[in-house]
Formats: sequence, structure tokens, C-alpha cells
Amino acid sequence: MPGARNFFSAAEKDDIKNAIIQAEQNSSGELHVHLENHCTGEVLDRAAFLFEELGMKKTAARNGVLFYLAVKDRKFAVIGDAGINAVVETHFWEEIRETMTAFFQKGEFVNGLIAGIQTTGQKLKAYFPFQQDDINELPDDISYGSGE
Repeated sequence: MPGARNFFSAAEKDDIKNAIIQAEQNSSGELHVHLENHCTGEVLDRAAFLFEELGMKKTAARNGVLFYLAVKDRKFAVIGDAGINAVVETHFWEEIRETMTAFFQKGEFVNGLIAGIQTTGQKLKAYFPFQQDDINELPDDISYGSGE
């Protein structure tokens, strides 16, 4: 299995970035994808640590979303900031993960990630519509863990 940096081809990385850009064009929300090879410990704990580490709590409306994948350990998490969690349904993140898992089980990692991004973008559009003065607060490119 390829490492985190080579898990997606250049074209697939572009497709993921474009999905993020599309989702953010309709919302003031900020989506980010982070890949690592390994996740020691609980995946949600690691995602929460990275959420803080990547500065995702610094968005004005606290409406950032992290899609975290530990590719060699086959673990992933999707977490949102306090602003989003205050308005989405209780099972929203679980439903996103289930959608993504259905694709991942078939080896369709790009499609699963894009489906999760698109669904999240639609929800963000409802609760955090795009504002005229909106700025892109987080990078749209995939980030990687150190040593990846």
C-alpha cells in the first residue's frame, strides 16, 4: 500500500481539492483533508489533536471540518468544530462516516472522500451560507503528517 503522500494520484488530489473548493463556494464553512500513514491510539483523539494542531479552531464561525485518514492503518474520522456541532443533527457525523465507509470498503477512497465532502458542504450551506465578505480561512490542499 502506498504511503500517505502517494495514496492519491495527482489527478485524484486535484479532484479532492476541487470538491473542497465547490463545497466552500456555497458556504462560509471550511473543509480540510489530512492524511498520515499511521494512527496510534483512538482515531477520534488523533483527529481532535490534529484539528487543534492545524489551526482549525481559528475560523470565525467555528465551522471547520476535518477529514482525517490514516491510510496504512485503514482508520479515518470526520470531525467538526463547535459551531457546526451546535446545529447539525446528532447522528450527522456518523451518517457521513457510513457514506464514506461504503465507498472505502470497495476501495473507492477518492469517491468516498468526495461524497463526504459534498454531503458536508450541503449541510454547511444550510447552516452557514456563503457570505459576500467570506475569505478562505484554511488551505484547500491536502496536508500530511510529518515524515509522510
